[in-house]
Amino acid sequence: MLSFVPSLASADEPSLVDWTRQRVEAGILKPLAAREGSRFSRARPPPHERRVRVTQATLIRDKQGRDFVPFAVDVRFGGDWQQDDIVGCAYRASGALFVKRGDDYFPAAFLAGKDVAPVAGVCQAAAARS
Repeated sequence: MLSFVPSLASADEPSLVDWTRQRVEAGILKPLAAREGSRFSRARPPPHERRVRVTQATLIRDKQGRDFVPFAVDVRFGGDWQQDDIVGCAYRASGALFVKRGDDYFPAAFLAGKDVAPVAGVCQAAAARS
């Protein structure tokens, strides 16, 4: 009977998809919403709504052996959703978030206007072994 006890402990943990969604909401969406206060700015107006899509429900291992989950943030300004406004990944062990701009991935602080350098090798799956 004791062999069933570990499975009960994992029932309280969120699924990988739920964890990723919560991590992106806390680390990206809430800070973005806080920055987008003024409607009288020349910057792009804030969207009416954002949603997080986890684009793969399983962990992917990068070239350094770290596990990550890819995600996308869609936005809605009026009636239709625009997909992939933000694309990135969340690292499971550290909770680190990275976002893609061009061909490079930057720490999520990039979206808050921080001067950060791209990080090589993140959010890129290791080559499959044959």
